Amino acid sequence: MKILHTSDWHLGRMIYGRSLLEDQAYFLEHSYFPALEQHHPDAVILAGDIFDRQIASIDAIRLFGRVLTHMYERGIPLIAVAGNHDGADRLAVGTDLLRQSGIHLLTSLDTLSHAVHLERDGQQVEIYGMPYCDPAAARQFLGQEDLHGFDAAYRTLLQPIRENRNPNAYAILVAHCFVAGSQTSDSESAVYVGGSGEVHTDAFDGFDYIALGHLHRAQRAGRHGWYSGSPLKYSFDEETHKKSMALLTIENGQCHTELLPIEPLRDMRTIEGTLEELLELGKTQRQEDYLWIRIQGKTPVYLPAEQLRPYYPNLLAIQCEWLQQDTDLESGQGRLREQLIGRRIDEKMVLQEFFRQVCGTQATEDEEQLFLEIFEQVQREETEP
Repeated sequence: MKILHTSDWHLGRMIYGRSLLEDQAYFLEHSYFPALEQHHPDAVILAGDIFDRQIASIDAIRLFGRVLTHMYERGIPLIAVAGNHDGADRLAVGTDLLRQSGIHLLTSLDTLSHAVHLERDGQQVEIYGMPYCDPAAARQFLGQEDLHGFDAAYRTLLQPIRENRNPNAYAILVAHCFVAGSQTSDSESAVYVGGSGEVHTDAFDGFDYIALGHLHRAQRAGRHGWYSGSPLKYSFDEETHKKSMALLTIENGQCHTELLPIEPLRDMRTIEGTLEELLELGKTQRQEDYLWIRIQGKTPVYLPAEQLRPYYPNLLAIQCEWLQQDTDLESGQGRLREQLIGRRIDEKMVLQEFFRQVCGTQATEDEEQLFLEIFEQVQREETEP
């Protein structure tokens, strides 16, 4: 029996004000759907954070609608749990009808004890779905006011399943949480990552495979747990991540995991060099990836984003060595000016570089003197009460 495990699609995600819907649609068309056609899995697990916002955009909902139609037409069951980014109540609309079509959207703790049963060639698999829940939700569901912390909540919620599950079936738990000792990324929500938000690996004892979502790096979590990771890179600290989906092959009570690599429409990476080197590189070969550019050199650079963007259309952020701090591309000219003044950068050098980079000439002594006089006058006016 084959089962495809994926998670954290975050449909509708935006980074630096840029929508990733085109990239997410490309993932579905060129990685996800082809994997279904090639490997013919008996089911797909989607371990939470289907959407990036609790009130998802119309385009993101339409994109997920394509997925549901694709799964139904090919008769492949989908078992998906709600993540902390999903609007669980909104995702629950029509779940009873969808279940009859093999689409299992598990959004509440009421469904935790009802496994999705799969069987093929005598191999039985039971898949339990645990949507994201915080301790407060667990206390309300269980009626135990003395229940505190994610670890205690998960142990208590899972205990009845461990005691009553079919011992002859391979048991899979789908959960969206932070397992203690796992590696995080900048793109994940800071809420409940670490400390009281941790769930220890032994809380999942009794399950043969724990299909995890929430963390965006593909990684093992304990002996039987696995984060499939997000299909795309959602922050620059994920630059070195190898994105994939996990294909499980279950036979005779044993599970073999194969990672199916994902080739994105655009990669996310960092490049560096002097302005001249970067411009030459861009002119030689247009760069379509999402980029963080580090401009080397101590010489001030005038409007670097405007100079580079014709060759780097998906430039998201710039770091200038001469400023020695990151400059957000959405920052105003006033902020940059404050940085220049506060760091005591030589004003004459700024003028000289402006003439060189923008005008293609050199400033004369008279122009330099006039500039300094005006600059000093502005400074005096700003300090006057």
